[in-house]
Amino acid sequence: MAPFEALYGRKWRSPICWNDISETMILGPTVKQVKEIQAKIQAAQDRQKSYAGLKRREEEFEVGDKVLLKVSPMKGVKRFGKKGKLKPKYIGPYEVLIRVGKVAYKLVLPMELSKVHDVFHVSQLRRYIPDKSHVLQPETIELDQILTYEKKPVKILDYKVRSTRNKEVKIVKVLWFNQEYEDAT
Repeated sequence: MAPFEALYGRKWRSPICWNDISETMILGPTVKQVKEIQAKIQAAQDRQKSYAGLKRREEEFEVGDKVLLKVSPMKGVKRFGKKGKLKPKYIGPYEVLIRVGKVAYKLVLPMELSKVHDVFHVSQLRRYIPDKSHVLQPETIELDQILTYEKKPVKILDYKVRSTRNKEVKIVKVLWFNQEYEDAT
């Protein structure tokens, strides 16, 4: 029998077939079967909740706390001119201005991030632990609304011409803004 029929003891009536209830004989599960089905559904929900709860972290911030902001949640996005493992996952620290909801916080962002909405989910934040050896970079990168930035070329380092059968292709090596010389493409 269908799950609806098992739980409620009657067939589901769609708007397509509006039969008179008195015409059909309602046969359903016993009370014992309904209790057993509900117990199994509850056990499955509890099991799924326990799996989801393993990755969840309950963290709360107070007004005035310093937090780091996750730059990009997408995998494979090149951030701030660094490749691979050296790219920063978080920027900041920024001060918590107010708590908007149970899991949302409003941050004090600099003018470079004025295009970005200043309310973030707690999963995008991490508590900043001050460190004497932590050196903040004075230069900042302009981010747009989806927390990405535009690459700007600084100068052309090298060029060459590659010949194919039908044409010649110019290849240029460019040094980009906020990149080291070794990272030129």
